[in-house]
Amino acid sequence: MEQKSLFENENNQPLASRMRPRDLDEFAGQQHLIGEGKILRKFIEEDKISSMRFWGPPGVGKTTLASIIANRTNSTFINFSAVTSGIKEIKTVMTEAEAARKIGQKTIVFVDEIHRFNKAQQDAFLPFVEKGSIILIGATTENPSFEVNGALLSRCKVFVLQGLKTEDIVTLLKRAITDKRGFGSQKVNITDEQLEIVAKFANGDARNALSTLEMVVLNGNVSQNGEITVTEETLEQCISKKSLLYDKNGEEHYNIISALHKSMRNSDPDAAVYWLARMLEAGEDPLYVARRVTRFASEDVGLADPHALEIAIAAYQACHFIGMPECSVHLTQAVVYMSLAPKSNALDVAYALAKRDAIRELAEPVPLVIRNAPTKLMKELGYGKGYQYAHDTEEKLTNMQCLPDSLLGTEYYRPTEQGLEAKYKAKLEKIKEWKKSH
Repeated sequence: MEQKSLFENENNQPLASRMRPRDLDEFAGQQHLIGEGKILRKFIEEDKISSMRFWGPPGVGKTTLASIIANRTNSTFINFSAVTSGIKEIKTVMTEAEAARKIGQKTIVFVDEIHRFNKAQQDAFLPFVEKGSIILIGATTENPSFEVNGALLSRCKVFVLQGLKTEDIVTLLKRAITDKRGFGSQKVNITDEQLEIVAKFANGDARNALSTLEMVVLNGNVSQNGEITVTEETLEQCISKKSLLYDKNGEEHYNIISALHKSMRNSDPDAAVYWLARMLEAGEDPLYVARRVTRFASEDVGLADPHALEIAIAAYQACHFIGMPECSVHLTQAVVYMSLAPKSNALDVAYALAKRDAIRELAEPVPLVIRNAPTKLMKELGYGKGYQYAHDTEEKLTNMQCLPDSLLGTEYYRPTEQGLEAKYKAKLEKIKEWKKSH
């Protein structure tokens, strides 16, 4: 039994909605979850659904899986939107679900974009999930470890959905051309090469691909007998327009984030702000930009100005709290700060050197002196023997060996004279002089 929801198809719906897979056989991708014999497929086919989370990027089938569950289950199926539903609506549905449980009727509640619910809203579900009044299915594009209430998350199985492969999307597009729910009642001339271009451009997003196909077909050349032919010019124009507004993974995306990064590195705030504006006004996710600025704060500034990382993290949090367009000023503040900050890549270089040795020397043993010895046998084997507790010394230093024998004397962190790092360099030199003399 299913309540009326977004899963019902109507002729005036977009192609992506009309072509939503009706069963697992039409579902594309995610074979690690819904392939023959896989756990999620068994849950759905045997109607043994438990509370779960679908986590993955847009357009990979999270809502579609919920739709398939809705069509197969003997439970009452209720669709919630985290964007439009509040605590009042949640409590109303929970009361109805509890009453249904008492007469033996299960209720499945699907919450799209569950990460948009605040803690109080998520808490409202918790007692009903614990009592078994409802089976909760949430869909999210954000990491549930950070965005979903920990108590609620611990009671749900998390299924990770992956971006679709090009061949999976091509299959969906071909079905849309021939299926009556799509363009099957029309004669559409589009080549396999053109379909592959659309599929690759979608970058793993089926909804994106179907929306592009719909745009391409509706703008195709129509002959006197009603045939539609998709030309290269039509395809190029539709994809070009879409790229400006929606595509965040094409070549220009990487070109511009590179321009932003290198402008900050070159201490050019004007250029940095320009490339920032180019990204944000083209629809780029501000959190993506904030993550890149955070990386820059340690990769290119580091201990030359430790405050840079604080500024970057604060900008990320501001973007998370208020979103666009308001957070553009916070990103501008961070980008200008990074541009003007003293520069040092000593931390990035240090890790790269250490990574090289870590990979090359995978089996190097931890020196016995700095191993823990929680058991008698370990103590007898010399674990922790000779360990010196730095806090017990006047200098807060010891001459203990902490690197493996084969790497003894290796230097990874080589501080520069830039900004505050000059102070840390002087301190490190004194530490090394003391250890050498002792």
